[in-house]
Amino acid sequence: MAEQSLTTLEYIHLEAKREFLEKGYRSASLRNILKSVGLTTGAFYGYYKSKEELFEALVGKHYDYLINRFKEAQKEFANLPHEQQPKVMSDISGMCMFDMLHYAYQNLEECKLLLCCSEGTRFANFIDEMVEIEMNGTQAYKNVLAKLGHPSPPIDPALEHILITGMFHTFFELIIHEMPLADAENYVEQMRAFYTAGWMKIMGQ
Repeated sequence: MAEQSLTTLEYIHLEAKREFLEKGYRSASLRNILKSVGLTTGAFYGYYKSKEELFEALVGKHYDYLINRFKEAQKEFANLPHEQQPKVMSDISGMCMFDMLHYAYQNLEECKLLLCCSEGTRFANFIDEMVEIEMNGTQAYKNVLAKLGHPSPPIDPALEHILITGMFHTFFELIIHEMPLADAENYVEQMRAFYTAGWMKIMGQ
């Protein structure tokens, strides 16, 4: 879409993305954004109440999609019969990761704002939230293994947190560095194989 054909709101979003991507939320200047658009502060407040609300408008729905898609995958897995879970663990997590990857590539700038530029907003702990969801899911799966008669050896919570955090950082690095999608898909497949084998090993499966 040519910039000349943008609505005022679309133009605000365009210039806001440029400013936030360049400087991050904390250092971004609302004054610079409005100057680029040619908009007064009073006119801006007809759209948003603050810089934070503007950032929320750019990022919020993408944060919601990624978090909720991951929660849905965890719930889908947890609702399976216990004896089926070990057989499909990798399949369900893999489908979820590919869905998130494709969504992020379709909304690349907004997802990079979320991952790289959100310090100072409620989105700054996005990866930590994903890690917590995964840790809770891992504990639930360990309980299932115990009920199936295949208990996993004790895993130090600090190590578990480090491994899961590393997994998410590895995944999101593909998006941050805008790796060609075909390469990113290939790396996700290899990453899944690597982490699945590693978790099965330390879980004694």
